[in-house]
Amino acid sequence: MVMKREYGKEQPYIPAGPFKIRLPFIHLKFEKLDFYQGLLLCAVCLGAIPMLQEYLGMPFEVAMTIVVLNGVVYFLHILLGDPVIPGWITPAIPLVMLYVSQYPVGPERVHALIAFQFSLGLLAIFLGITGLGKKVTSIVPDAMKSGVILGAGIAAINSVMKKGGNFEKYPISIVICIGVGFYFLFSSHFKSKRNLNKFTKILSDMGSLPIIILALILGPLVGEVDLPNIQWGITTLAFRELISNWTIFGLGLPPAKMFVSGLPVVISCYIILFGDMIQTQSLLEDASKKRPDEIIDYNTNRSHLIFGLRNIFMSVFGPDLTMCGPLAAAMQVVLCERYKNGRETMDSIHGGAISYRYGTTLGYFLLPIVTLVKPILGIALAATMFIQGYVSVKVGIMKSRTSNDLGIAGIMAAIIATRGAAWGLASGILLCGFVNIERNEAFESTLLEEAQSDNIDSLESY
Repeated sequence: MVMKREYGKEQPYIPAGPFKIRLPFIHLKFEKLDFYQGLLLCAVCLGAIPMLQEYLGMPFEVAMTIVVLNGVVYFLHILLGDPVIPGWITPAIPLVMLYVSQYPVGPERVHALIAFQFSLGLLAIFLGITGLGKKVTSIVPDAMKSGVILGAGIAAINSVMKKGGNFEKYPISIVICIGVGFYFLFSSHFKSKRNLNKFTKILSDMGSLPIIILALILGPLVGEVDLPNIQWGITTLAFRELISNWTIFGLGLPPAKMFVSGLPVVISCYIILFGDMIQTQSLLEDASKKRPDEIIDYNTNRSHLIFGLRNIFMSVFGPDLTMCGPLAAAMQVVLCERYKNGRETMDSIHGGAISYRYGTTLGYFLLPIVTLVKPILGIALAATMFIQGYVSVKVGIMKSRTSNDLGIAGIMAAIIATRGAAWGLASGILLCGFVNIERNEAFESTLLEEAQSDNIDSLESY
């Protein structure tokens, strides 16, 4: 029996230092719709498999094992108090691919990834323990916050649209699936029709699930993917091969020079992580306005500790190009949109988040689901990147408070997307130092008036 929350209070938990432990089915209610979404949307997480095969030369079963390990440690966020659906550090993936590509495929490339991911985890834990993680979000100028988030959004779109990317492989499926998905997720017109009948209400509650269903139907119809070869049984994992050939237990520790050479990309990825945390805070603040019945506590220091531990764990037991980030932006948007519909739709945001992860984790092990979605993994990954980009651009623009902020942010975003996060950060520091940033009330009012005229709900807090 799930412990009942009093109106206007925080979801019950067990205090444990910086953590707030919530146990399944005691503090966390099972939410059916979020579970069903996760079951099919495991296709998004499985999108890591082609990356691992291409850049690390992993067999499918080994890459699948890493996805499962990553999926298990996702639960740490929700069990330890974070009201989020955690995920990859999606916009930073191209930076990591570029970095590891400097090394030949084999042990040397794996060592580079291990050293990088361990260092990233260590940095996050240090910032969480010292409390600097929370302070960073308050001392960085709005212009730089805006630029980092905008740049991450553009980088996410670039990863799909680049030469040889998924758009070239599945152009028709991606255009139609994303068009339909965006209508259901973001359209003011569809939101106004949500309660028209039972069917539209179900569609509204399904979040991004229609994108996957449509891809499964449309992809084979237009000849861009093969029909799935459905197999029955339980997914085969390869822990022994993973440990022997792709971890420190079989390959030994990376040389010290790799920890040093990886520092620039570690810092660059942290900048993007920082943007994810700003985005998380904004999404949760927006959701809270619609749900006075629950206090949502999001603590960036706690989040630092959790995703830092996740990255260190994965660097030791299953180094992963997608990394361990504090937010799966596309899924969190869907979660928050459902949560806004009231307590009868989702009792607590914590319950919705863990139910989604129940679904994705179970989906990994069900061979019929894995083989069903395997042909459309590229389309699912493209949809995730587009949703990430859409939300990042909205958040980034509304983080700018003046016209000068927005100008600086635009230049930063372009540099991040073309030259990397480190160059983008440097440009932001220089521009903030040289440009006299003053509050421009007229500009801010214009942005808000335009947002209201377009019927974009709570655009500022996206």
